Amino acid sequence: MALILHSGEINKNAYKARIAAEYASVQLQLTPNFEMGVSNKTPQFLDMNPLGKVPVLETPDGPVFESNAIARYVARQNNNNTLYGSSLIQYAQIEQWIDFSSLEVDSNINKWLYPRLGYGVYLPPAEEIAITGLKRALNALNTHLASNTYLVGHSVTLADIITTCNLYVGFTRLFVKSFSSEFPHVERYFWTLVNQPNFRKILGQVKQAEAVQPLQSAKKPSQPKDS
Repeated sequence: MALILHSGEINKNAYKARIAAEYASVQLQLTPNFEMGVSNKTPQFLDMNPLGKVPVLETPDGPVFESNAIARYVARQNNNNTLYGSSLIQYAQIEQWIDFSSLEVDSNINKWLYPRLGYGVYLPPAEEIAITGLKRALNALNTHLASNTYLVGHSVTLADIITTCNLYVGFTRLFVKSFSSEFPHVERYFWTLVNQPNFRKILGQVKQAEAVQPLQSAKKPSQPKDS
């Protein structure tokens, strides 16, 4: 039985598992005709994740939710890959960068983007705090990448997949060239990764934002439902 990923075609959190599956040679099937706000409210979906968040992975042994956990599960389906490195220290460093990417990069991107999309109240001071926190994280990442092509070791790992997917939203919705050019090694890293065949197969041709996401009217507080 192929693993079934409950998600729409366009979802940066689902991209994590889908790209990992390409590197690990794992069969991963997207549910057809998935409709956000409808498919994730069905009894079947809520049995797998009572919060209704997307994506959810359906496996022969039960469901898995939270996108990083799903990507980890997929990466471990085939031990004949280097997604988790080749030593205990590399494994720990991969987990370190996954945590960093989630807590320092993704979190601040979301705090910047979601109010602009109408999810929550838009407050300029809160946006400035998010941007300051994000720049601090990107500076740290930029310093590391000044002397490293990848986050850990000399090939793509799960840390690179998750970090690139988190950066994807920033580069395509928020990071205009004048912003991203402050972090040249992050720029080089991102464009190198998204143009790798396994990334490009899932992401397609990535284009950088020409303007910061404009403000939109407020939406229902229950959205967004990505995890």
